[in-house]
Amino acid sequence: MGLQLVGELLEPASRADPYPIYARLRALGPVWIEPMRTVVVTGYRDCERLLRDPRLSAERQHTGSTSHEDLYPPDAPSSVRQRWFLSQDPPDHTRLRRLVSSAFTARTVARMEPSITRLVDQCLDRAGDTFDVLSDFAHPLPVMVICRMLGVPLADEPLFRRWSAQLTRLLDGFSADGGEDEEWLAGMVEMHRYVNDLVAGRRARPRSEDLISDLIAAEDGGDQLSHDELVATVVLLLVAGHETTVNLIANGVLALLRHPGQFAALRADPGLAPAVVEEVLRHDPPVQLTARVASQAMTIGEVHVPAGDMVILLLAAANRDPDANPDPDRFDPHRAQVRHLGLGQGAHYCLGAPLARLEGRVALARFAQRVRGAELVADPPPYREHINLRGVSELLIAKVH
Repeated sequence: MGLQLVGELLEPASRADPYPIYARLRALGPVWIEPMRTVVVTGYRDCERLLRDPRLSAERQHTGSTSHEDLYPPDAPSSVRQRWFLSQDPPDHTRLRRLVSSAFTARTVARMEPSITRLVDQCLDRAGDTFDVLSDFAHPLPVMVICRMLGVPLADEPLFRRWSAQLTRLLDGFSADGGEDEEWLAGMVEMHRYVNDLVAGRRARPRSEDLISDLIAAEDGGDQLSHDELVATVVLLLVAGHETTVNLIANGVLALLRHPGQFAALRADPGLAPAVVEEVLRHDPPVQLTARVASQAMTIGEVHVPAGDMVILLLAAANRDPDANPDPDRFDPHRAQVRHLGLGQGAHYCLGAPLARLEGRVALARFAQRVRGAELVADPPPYREHINLRGVSELLIAKVH
């Protein structure tokens, strides 16, 4: 039964609404999928506990790992082989995250709010009577925000949008195949070359209120990021932060349009935006799952997991566990308590959470205030093939006069 349900999840027809399948998987408890040598975990309590369990390793196949080294051309920058701290375990992860966190502070994020508000309004100013929320709003906004934080020239922002699109399949982890190696490898090498030059320029001429300059200056007990670590971190901030925030905004708009009462409430009171964002992260999260490797033999529920085998935590299923959130399939920003794993837990809790929340809050509040009388052209909208970073491929709305 578990294998059959996982197979259903992989079907393109399931993208629009995987949640009934998640519910059926959750009823089984932790389930072993023999052909995949994987245990799939769906309950909130189990997922929350396992995200903090040191026996589960984040060091699996990922961007920049040694498994990809053979694929890069000989003249590729050495930084492409630097592993992202997202896919490292302590103590390496602890060291890198501490250094990056010292530059990517709440103050750094908060100072972006006026700029984010202006960018949101610029996107909405261009909206016509028929408006694709994805391509005209949710997709360009996060790239513009992070490029301004990094000090990327405006003329170069389209490059970052293209690179992010090329690398999203790889980050998803469930939709890339060998036939697409050439595309993402080219994007990865081009992006690393660009960021190497960008970092070299900042070393020569540091700027104030510039994230790259802050990362160069970041220090902890005399320790600093190496050049390759810094370049890989900048690439990670863009790629990991872009697609997830795109889906947060688009999923939020979709939920509001499907629930006109909640849409009207947000329009009347923009102060509800933080609660709306948290409910989107619970109800339809941008990241549907995360994968770990058992570093030693362990038991999850009634399943024995040998060392070296995979553990998939279905975060989106856990968020709709009725033991964590009553009436879990209902979209309700007015819940007395919202429990979700949309940003992870434990050591790998999302470093960009404050920025994602800020972008989501501003984008959804301004959308509610400025877009009136809109309705979905198609419901459900079409979805991309991604399983983990699940999101719409188009979200057309029409303004009703």
